[in-house]
Formats: sequence, C-alpha cells, structure tokens
Amino acid sequence: PAYGDMSVIQFLNFIANVRGLSGKLKSERIDAVIKQLALQKVLDRAIENLSKGFKRRVGLAQAIIHDPQILILDEPTDGLDPNQKHQVRDLIQQLSKDKLVIVSTHILEEVTAVCNRVMVIADGQLRFDDTPEALLKQSKYHKAITLHLSYQSDISGLEDLKGVAEMQVDKATGRVTLFPEPDAEILHLVTEYIQTCKLPVDTLY
Repeated sequence: PAYGDMSVIQFLNFIANVRGLSGKLKSERIDAVIKQLALQKVLDRAIENLSKGFKRRVGLAQAIIHDPQILILDEPTDGLDPNQKHQVRDLIQQLSKDKLVIVSTHILEEVTAVCNRVMVIADGQLRFDDTPEALLKQSKYHKAITLHLSYQSDISGLEDLKGVAEMQVDKATGRVTLFPEPDAEILHLVTEYIQTCKLPVDTLY
C-alpha cells in the first residue's frame, strides 16, 4: 500500500515523518534505504508508474525506514516475474544479516531460496519446525528423477537400479518418475543406464 500519485522521494519523506524521524536522523535513514534498495533512478517518478518490482522495493523501503529489528513480510514476491523475484530475494537476504526477517508464504520455493528456518502451521497447529533441507527430505519427491521418452521403449531395467525404491509411469503423459531409497543418490546411475541402453529420453529432471 502506497500513495500512487506521490513520487518515491515524497513518499519516503512522508513515511519518515509518520515514523517520527526528523533532522539529521531522518536524512540519514532516507539516504540509507534509497541506497539499500537501489531506488536512486526512480526517486522522482510517481509510484503508480513503477514496475511491480520497484513498487515492492518502495514497500520494503518504507517498512525499514525506521530501522526495525524485526521485519515481517507477507508473500514478498507474489505476482513478480522471475527477475524481480530474484532481486527481492537478494534484498531479503541482505536485510537478514542484521535483522530478524519473518516471511509468510505458501510457496515452498520461496522458503528454500531465502530461509534458514521453517515453521509450518496448519489448522492453527505447529506441524513442523526445522531447516528447509529437513522439510525437503520429508517429501516423497526429494531427489526423485523424472524423465520422458520420445517413443515407447523397454524401461523395466530402471526399476532394478541400485537405490531406486519405486518407479511410477504416467501412461497419459509418458512421464516416468523414479523414487530413490532414503539418502540414496540415483542420478548418475540413471543417466549411465540411459546412455548404455540408448533409451530415447528427450527430457530428464
């Protein structure tokens, strides 16, 4: 939320006043957030004319202008394109160096990209509290490998590879998913088998 008809510098001055900043401290904090969020080239532009990425930066600037020690961000990259998401995530990581940053999100990709601790809450109950790596390991698809064949071929040998716990074949799409045994690394074995048997794989991820 911001006043779209204000320029960026007008808005930052307004927020600084609302936060009770004045004099030298006010100037220092405005200069600091402008530099931290790289807003120099849009200072005189109306907020309503900015890209989503810059609007998000302005939002972050007004949130940290009074230098809070705790920052709570709700869906900070929602609606942004990949480049803008990357920029905002970089900013969050920079901010977390000297602040406690709490990110509320339903996008697990966001969690693994910026967080070092994860808490999952469902139905008002804490269901998980650990690292992003520990959360990923709980997924059946952690380290699973999916491949697609350009035409039908015998793939029965894939299921017999060491470390493969299960193989699922989606007949509608032709996708084959190999699930590893706990802590097993199967990528190198799968690629070696594909090359040896000359399987017509056009996609592997």
